[in-house]
Amino acid sequence: MKKKLIGIAILGIMLSSCAVIRPGDIGIKQKLGTLSEEVKHKGLIWYNPFLSQVIRVSVRTSNLELTLNLPSKEGLSINSQISILYKLSPNDVPKVIRNLGLGYETIIANVFRSASADVCSQHFAKDLHSGMRAEIELEIMTKMNATLQPQGIQIDAVLMKSIQLPPGLSAAIEQKLQSEQEVMRMEFILKQAKLEADRKVIEAQGISDAQKIISEGLTDEIIKIRTIEAFNELSKSPNSKIIITDGNAPLLIGQDALK
Repeated sequence: MKKKLIGIAILGIMLSSCAVIRPGDIGIKQKLGTLSEEVKHKGLIWYNPFLSQVIRVSVRTSNLELTLNLPSKEGLSINSQISILYKLSPNDVPKVIRNLGLGYETIIANVFRSASADVCSQHFAKDLHSGMRAEIELEIMTKMNATLQPQGIQIDAVLMKSIQLPPGLSAAIEQKLQSEQEVMRMEFILKQAKLEADRKVIEAQGISDAQKIISEGLTDEIIKIRTIEAFNELSKSPNSKIIITDGNAPLLIGQDALK
């Protein structure tokens, strides 16, 4: 029984003397307040639980959510929901812990506030609600990396998920967009009308040209030939007719006209 208790005690000490590092995390030993430079990426770490501890830190991409007001060039305050995607450089984790501590997300948030104030104050409020948003996000990310990368923190993306403009400005932007759409619609209508007018001009010109060609081609000889052909056709008709002609142009009078 005594041996069994000793075995259980030894097993308990062994279990308390190891730490499991899972994929996506790293482990660092800290002995009597001194942080080791050796970084363990996965597996077991053995340590003396009476003198040391193992600090586990995630090196996966993490998402830091913020809600704050951003300043604009006009001096307006724009409420925005922000996502900051970041990760720690595994080999720099000891430096991050020594310089920033485990509360490094607070540092990231403060750096973002400073960088976003610098960038957004150079843009109008409407720019945050337009196609320039991606450009503004990139500028903020670049400024943040200039400060945080030397400390071992990599900013992968800054995402402005929700931008709430002041009510008056939002209505003005919406009215401007509606006006632009109306102008585009009118331009389309005018373009269609011009195309239709051009089509009619071309059609009229074609008819005029055709009539001109026909009139130029109706010589006296052709008219005589057409007259003879017309007489031949009339001779085949069973109806009675009176043809008055001076030998040049016939005048046809039907039987109904004589009544």
